[in-house]
Amino acid sequence: MARILAIDYGKKRCGLAVSDPLQIIANPLDTVPAHQLLKFITDYVAREEVSTIVIGEPHKLDGSDSETMTYIRPFLRQLKKALPNMPVEMVDERFTTKIATQAMIDGGVSKKDRNNKSGLVDRVSATLILETYMEKLRFSSPLPR
Repeated sequence: MARILAIDYGKKRCGLAVSDPLQIIANPLDTVPAHQLLKFITDYVAREEVSTIVIGEPHKLDGSDSETMTYIRPFLRQLKKALPNMPVEMVDERFTTKIATQAMIDGGVSKKDRNNKSGLVDRVSATLILETYMEKLRFSSPLPR
């Protein structure tokens, strides 16, 4: 099997996470500046077998698109042009940053280590997006007999 690559897209920085080849475990991968994301992904896909790219879809509480979608849409067009045969899925990412921050606090990560500039929260958020997607796959697949 191939890996699944997940993106927590941000205006300045993007967190990335990747599954293991069996698509069982989600792991943080990296944080890259938004303007370097497409190159990072194309380089990664050239090195590793990736079956799907998953991008967090930011919504407001009322379900409407958040402002970040104005940055994601052009990126999606560039991604589909660069990797036309790569399936790209969107996953609702509401609250992932808050959940990631709380998980780091609960895990004892110091305030200094979880500061926004380190990109740790972006990687953890991408991991949560990937876990959400993989759970959806598991629950939508028929059970083996």
